[in-house]
Amino acid sequence: MGLHGKVAIVTGGARGIGGAAAIELAREGVRVVVADLRASDAVRTVAEITRAGGEAVSVPVDVTDESSVAAMVASAIERWGSIDILVHAAGILKGAALTVDELPTDVFDEVISVNLRGAFLCSKHVAAHMRSRQSGVMLLIASGAGVRGGSSSVAYGSSKGGVHGLSLVLAPQLEPHGIRVHGICPGSIATELKLDNVADMARSRGEDPVAARRQAAVELGDPAGVAHVLTFLASDAADYVRGSIFTR
Repeated sequence: MGLHGKVAIVTGGARGIGGAAAIELAREGVRVVVADLRASDAVRTVAEITRAGGEAVSVPVDVTDESSVAAMVASAIERWGSIDILVHAAGILKGAALTVDELPTDVFDEVISVNLRGAFLCSKHVAAHMRSRQSGVMLLIASGAGVRGGSSSVAYGSSKGGVHGLSLVLAPQLEPHGIRVHGICPGSIATELKLDNVADMARSRGEDPVAARRQAAVELGDPAGVAHVLTFLASDAADYVRGSIFTR
């Protein structure tokens, strides 16, 4: 795919869609910064990549903290000289099964801060570097539920709708600088975040959360499938692709 030697930052890269993307990109010869708040999980993902012959490094990041995001970007540039790809997959899901009048405001604020503010801060600091090089690809993970509806969480759906909106604003703004931006809207994917959500929803209905989680793990989409899409979009083969991408 012509990705060999490029550099990617993958936030939320310790597991889930981010972890799968980090592994897939490294398989294509991309040097990957696995950025995550869960440092030990990020180290394990890096170890998996290096065992397979890839290049990766873990960097702790709190995407709600601008200084932490700036340090992440600086670390990537210091180590490998550039950033060609951003996959922003960091996110949380809280407040499932609560109606809008039941949802605590602090929970709403926390989800918006991680999911939407985090996407903004990572885009802001990576874009500044990419503009200086007049090239790059930014892939922001939104959600089908945040655009089409259907989320179990008012906060999560709102935040991911915001991430999608951010991608729509950034795409034409940054395209003149050689930067391609996509909002990626996965469907129901068997990440730890989603499986925990399935269990919580089953519990709220008085059903067996363990059985529900087990069934969902079999029936829902594989994070690796989304990673394949992300890897294609990160490559020059996707130069003629524009707009939002929806997956199963």
